[in-house]
Amino acid sequence: MDLRERFQAYWRLKRTFFTVSGVLASLTIAIAVMWPPTYRTGSTILIEQQEIPQELVRSAISSFADQRVQVISQRVMTTQNLMSLIERYNLYPDIRESKPREVLLQKMRSDISLKMISADVIDPRSGRPTQATIAFSISYQNRSPELTLKVANELTTLYLNENLSSRTQMAEQTTAFFSEEAAKQEVRIAELDKKLAEYKQKHQNSLPELSQLNLQVSDRTGLELRDAENRIAAIDSQQVLLRAQLAQLNPTSQVYSDTGQRVMGVEDRLKSLKSELAGYKARYAPGHPDIINTEREIAGLEKEAKEHDDTSDIARRLSEAKAQLARAQEKYTPDHPDVIRLTHLVGELQTEMAAQPSAGTAQKVQSHADNPVYIQVKGQLDALSVERESAEKKRDELSAKLDDFERRLALAPAVERDYRELARDLENAQLKYQQIRAKQGDVQVSENLETARKGERFTMIEPPLPPEKPVSPNRILIMAMGFVLSLGLGLGAAAVRDLFDPSVRGFRDVRQLLSVPPLAAIPTIVTAAEQRTRKRRARYSWAGSFAILIAGVSMVHLFVRPLDVLWITFTRRFGM
Repeated sequence: MDLRERFQAYWRLKRTFFTVSGVLASLTIAIAVMWPPTYRTGSTILIEQQEIPQELVRSAISSFADQRVQVISQRVMTTQNLMSLIERYNLYPDIRESKPREVLLQKMRSDISLKMISADVIDPRSGRPTQATIAFSISYQNRSPELTLKVANELTTLYLNENLSSRTQMAEQTTAFFSEEAAKQEVRIAELDKKLAEYKQKHQNSLPELSQLNLQVSDRTGLELRDAENRIAAIDSQQVLLRAQLAQLNPTSQVYSDTGQRVMGVEDRLKSLKSELAGYKARYAPGHPDIINTEREIAGLEKEAKEHDDTSDIARRLSEAKAQLARAQEKYTPDHPDVIRLTHLVGELQTEMAAQPSAGTAQKVQSHADNPVYIQVKGQLDALSVERESAEKKRDELSAKLDDFERRLALAPAVERDYRELARDLENAQLKYQQIRAKQGDVQVSENLETARKGERFTMIEPPLPPEKPVSPNRILIMAMGFVLSLGLGLGAAAVRDLFDPSVRGFRDVRQLLSVPPLAAIPTIVTAAEQRTRKRRARYSWAGSFAILIAGVSMVHLFVRPLDVLWITFTRRFGM
């Protein structure tokens, strides 16, 4: 009884149910039909690998495909490109008039869709299965199918051109970078080469490759210097002996007069006059003319003999001092006290010898010497003097040469260190330059690869097609959801109205009010007028339903798709 009464109660409220459900269903149909359609079309771009194997030619582009696609997408989705498309095709006129540019760009970016297409492949380097991006699709949606197709074509062209230009630009930038590095390295090599040449020119005698030669020449020069000093010492010894012999010889030979008497020299004449003076003093008075003349002649001869003896003595002492100095220099260093003393002694004797007034006379006497033995000894002494001067000159040259080689050997370690450092820098710079040139050649080949379009490239395998079916809204789904929702809301409205209805209807209401069951129920008496009214309402309902159906079909034909196209699609779908 409760279920039947509940059903009868709802049936009494069927007008409320149908009214609410009908209004909601009509509203849903209107929304589904009047909602403007949105079309979408796009292209599929294949990422093709380079034609030449990478083992032969390696590309200058080392990033992954999906990374490059994202970078290209950011370059394409710039404000300049998007605003150019919007102004060219007059997109979103309502938003352009009322909204700022940021909203317009956000709407444009939201209508553009990028989807990566991956596939399971085997990594050739590791041999492991992995996923690789082999293609991607770019699409655009808009309410106008014509604008959708045009913008999709423009986006596809932008992606293809941007990929080509970016790869070519990156290859050119890489080539330019290596060219600049090679030029910088050439400048550095030139600077290091110039610096090394200047250093070699400055230290040409102390270079590492000459160290052994300098050492050998230094040893040989030391031996030659020792021989020269020994030769000087031997010459000094011979000079001492010859000077001693020369001091004992008379430069002139014995000369005899016409009477047969010997013409005596200064010393002999002095001795003879002194003997005669003694005889004169014994025979004559002190003022006798013979005594005065003899004394005067003796005084002159004594003066001449004394000057001659002093000059000879100084010369002899000078020769002995030079011989001692030579022997001391052979034994000791220049700072030894004996060497210093003998050097000072030689200098003093040379000064004293130069101050003697009789030197010219002695030389004159020697120049008029006619004693053969004296002349021979004097010639040997002069030859030894010339030879000693030559030996001294050679000794000085050898000493200077030895000092120079010792200086070279002393500077050799520092010169070798700096030289090897410069040579190492030059070698490293040349090696780096060769590496850069090798890489520059590879990069140039990579640039040619990109220029000839033999590298990795984007190929459009599916161009944008004119959209025939909108992607949104899903009108069937909207109608279905609206129909279910309208039924639910109709039932809810009927239940709410029944809940708040105070009238008494049926056995349940009588039991709830009186707490006793009723004895009988009087059925509803329908009059003829009520029957006519019900029939009229039924006709109106059917007419309204048919009108709604006609309106819905008309809207589908006008706003969704023509009915003939729908019929063809339906027959094709179900194979009719």
